[in-house]
Amino acid sequence: MRVRVLEHAVRRRRARRRRVLWTGGEVLVTVGVVLMLLVVHQLWWTNREAREGARRKVEALEREWGQGGGDGGAAAARGDSDTAVPPPSPQSSPARSSRSGGTSNTGRSQATWSQAYAILTVPRLHLRVPVAEGVGKRSVLNKGYVGHYPGSQQPGQAGNFALAGHRNTHGEPFRYINRLAPKDTIEVETRSAVYTYAVDRTLRQTSARDAGVIRPVPRSSVHPNSGYGQPGYYITLTTCTPEYTSRYRLVVWGKLVSMRPRG
Repeated sequence: MRVRVLEHAVRRRRARRRRVLWTGGEVLVTVGVVLMLLVVHQLWWTNREAREGARRKVEALEREWGQGGGDGGAAAARGDSDTAVPPPSPQSSPARSSRSGGTSNTGRSQATWSQAYAILTVPRLHLRVPVAEGVGKRSVLNKGYVGHYPGSQQPGQAGNFALAGHRNTHGEPFRYINRLAPKDTIEVETRSAVYTYAVDRTLRQTSARDAGVIRPVPRSSVHPNSGYGQPGYYITLTTCTPEYTSRYRLVVWGKLVSMRPRG
């Protein structure tokens, strides 16, 4: 009888081990499926959703401008208006254009922050996305928009028109800006004009805290040899690097080469 009792005890222990292993396997499979769904959501669904939303916003801006409507009040939010931006010319100095493009807010109503007010087009990357005021993730970047750094200049103004965009997920508009080469064009379209910049140089990697790259005369605080030493009409594109991380920043700079009235 004692032998049978021992055999039953061994069988029970083995059965418990099998149940534990089976349960553990089920938990691991469930966790794996959940993680896979999260990855699919981040890498596919957020891109699909953001790109579609950005495309609709671009179309809405085009319809609004085509009908001769206002700019949605976004000019007031950024403390300037498209019509106040002076057309730069080879004869005009940065200081003169900056003065003539004043930032008076008289007579304009307060607008909603993060509202799209321009369209960024990069032909080499087949990219066409809205530009909104601010660089908040939820309010701007996660919508698939490109965000304008508050305090930096506006399109066509003397100084630095600085932008940020996601490199991965949520539309990832800036995923391939590392492929841009000197003389590639970048267009910024507003209600009143189209500003064309030419890519000039790239900073492949710098600190996420390198605020020098978006100053009026952009120059890296971490890599002093990267950037500019003279006032001008600049555009700056910033995004995270390496891909799927936010440890560093990738920076592309360009210079204004032309401006034409829209329409």
